[in-house]
Amino acid sequence: MRKKRGMMVIAAALSLTVAAGCTPNASKPETSGAANTPAPAGPFKFTMMAVLHTAEVPSDTVEKLLEEKTNTDINIQWVPDGSYEEKMNASMATGTLPQAVYIRNQASLLLFKDAIRNNQFWEIGPLLKDYPNLNKLNPTISNNTSVDGKIYSLYQERPLSRQGVIYRKDWADSLGLAAPKTTEDLYKMMKAFTENDPDKNGKKDTIGLTDRNDLLYGAFKTVASYFGTPNNWGEKDGKMAPEFVFPAYMDTLKYFQKLHKEGLINQDFPVTSKNDQINLFVTGKAGVYIGSMEDVISLYQKIAPVNKDAVLDVQNRVNGPDGKTGIWSIPGYGSAVLFPKSAVKTDKDLKAILTFYDQLMSPELSNFINFGLDGKHYTLKDGKAAVVDDAKLTDRDVKPYQALMVGGPSTNGMYEPYFSYDTRTKAGQLVIDNNKVLINDPTAPLDSKTYTEKGVRLQDIIKDATYNFIIGKIDEAGFQKEVDRWRKDGGDKIIEEYSAAFQKIKK
Repeated sequence: MRKKRGMMVIAAALSLTVAAGCTPNASKPETSGAANTPAPAGPFKFTMMAVLHTAEVPSDTVEKLLEEKTNTDINIQWVPDGSYEEKMNASMATGTLPQAVYIRNQASLLLFKDAIRNNQFWEIGPLLKDYPNLNKLNPTISNNTSVDGKIYSLYQERPLSRQGVIYRKDWADSLGLAAPKTTEDLYKMMKAFTENDPDKNGKKDTIGLTDRNDLLYGAFKTVASYFGTPNNWGEKDGKMAPEFVFPAYMDTLKYFQKLHKEGLINQDFPVTSKNDQINLFVTGKAGVYIGSMEDVISLYQKIAPVNKDAVLDVQNRVNGPDGKTGIWSIPGYGSAVLFPKSAVKTDKDLKAILTFYDQLMSPELSNFINFGLDGKHYTLKDGKAAVVDDAKLTDRDVKPYQALMVGGPSTNGMYEPYFSYDTRTKAGQLVIDNNKVLINDPTAPLDSKTYTEKGVRLQDIIKDATYNFIIGKIDEAGFQKEVDRWRKDGGDKIIEEYSAAFQKIKK
């Protein structure tokens, strides 16, 4: 965590004034010749906690200019992705949450539903109409973040599904392998990458798949989609049923257990961070990465300086044993931003913070936090933002700040990215293609009181059972025993509540 080193000198020419306690219209420029125009207030100070997706805390290049442009003094608590949930839960328990809290994903947002209902966070829905940029947020997506029909958070727009396979095409070519079109093809590729010396160095020092301690955004859930597993919940006998009671989930478990047993995946993946996962791929220790296909650009930028002969490719549609294909989707947002009443004491301060986010959602600042400085971190090419090839520079200065974005390309007017790297362009096309084979979560618009109260804790039962099955600590009967425990400890009640809500929608 980096603390502020001191007060910034405000660049008046760049400032988009955010006065402490200002109203939403306070940032609008005065008309020429307006009488009694008040002197600009000093920087509005506030704190936020954000996920750090890079190995190191960023430089303050972007933060300083962001503060100048918005007349703010921001204390950002950067928390590594791997420990974010722990830090967030600890801060919640001790009443030390900052004034703006980024919630990592839909599952994490559910954790806060009880606290939201208990009036611990500000409702912001009625205020959004007063902010010219925040008012552009998609109401359908905002509703997906709502609690009991009320909006408490801003959201970061996300494509419905970016998931797919990134692999070393040069390795595949050397072994005579085509892009994987089935789960069996994928297994054969990972096996060949492990056993057939794909880098031709005469050593058995490679593995097929690099994965991490994330059953959602790591490899597991994407491969589960290929096997036909529902997205979190599915319909069974007219009722809602959790994904892990479907045969396809067990098929996925057995698939990963085989990968682990045969050494085709990093053996410690249940405790591997994303940075370590990426490092295995970049250093040529692994040849397959399953996750966001858009990661191919950052992987290429990291691998090219150390291995100029490496060639990467992407693949999205991978059929399961039944010959069908599908991919899990999200409800249109990735992370969300909440505003704790324990830290934001007055609606005056809340409006000042919302004014900051309204400005952050402007085209100028959306471009700034996503691409950095024109001429240093990117240049315009054909009206699109072409990011420089220096991945170390962008990782240090810009990439972490992308986690602060609200809205997205469809609402904030930011530039489209330009890619000279054809594989990244292909990845973007396959992300769009994923929209044709989405597996949606039927419970996204539904609510379950028991899930809100116990869902995260109960999910830990299944998470541990999933890992323990894969690494061979329990068998199929042992996994079923954990499912039974999930049901007994509250799972049956969740099924009942979701099923009732589902029937209401169907009617």
